[in-house]
Amino acid sequence: MSTAVRDDRTIDHGPDGPAGPPLAPPPKLRRRPGLVAAAVILIGLGGLLGAWAWTAATNSTEVLVARADIARGSVIEADDLARVQISTDPALDPLPGAALDTVVGKRAALDIAEGGLVTRSAVAATVVPADGASVVGVAVTPAQAPSEPFQVGDNVRVVVTPAAGEAAPAQTPAFSTAEIVGTRYSEETGQLVVDVQVAEGEAATLAARAATGNVAIVLDSRER
Repeated sequence: MSTAVRDDRTIDHGPDGPAGPPLAPPPKLRRRPGLVAAAVILIGLGGLLGAWAWTAATNSTEVLVARADIARGSVIEADDLARVQISTDPALDPLPGAALDTVVGKRAALDIAEGGLVTRSAVAATVVPADGASVVGVAVTPAQAPSEPFQVGDNVRVVVTPAAGEAAPAQTPAFSTAEIVGTRYSEETGQLVVDVQVAEGEAATLAARAATGNVAIVLDSRER
């Protein structure tokens, strides 16, 4: 007796055909908070860098710089200067590139290094001390100077006064006419030091008088 072999391949499973293998469940996505935070930080940094680059480009200004070292007191020539576009701090007060023609022919009030910004304070119509003049520092106490604060450009007389215990001379006291070019207080002595410009021939005499401390400064009229 023969045995029939069952072959599922011949079984009619209906119009839809045989059922396929069961579908696998979709994979679960793993969230990584660290990567998300890093991506947010990178996006933020990119925005900041872009904003900085745009600001630097739009805030650049044409200013004057020194092509080579410019010594204090020397006349500034056109070849000494160059125009460059840079982003600068307004506190530096650099001269704009358009001021080149007004700077040429003036004198350097300060030493300007090669590549350094040319600021307003570094340029002057005249230099101190002027040709044929000298600057002498005169230290005085509050009693030896007026209470009116001195200003640069004031005309004064530095008068010789008698030493302590000596009688005032009968003749008119000697004095030197001068122009104030600067003042400062000495923390060591508590005295006011007045820098005055005098004729070169009078500088030695005035310095000797000032060294004794027996001088007073008289402020003359400011009317011009």
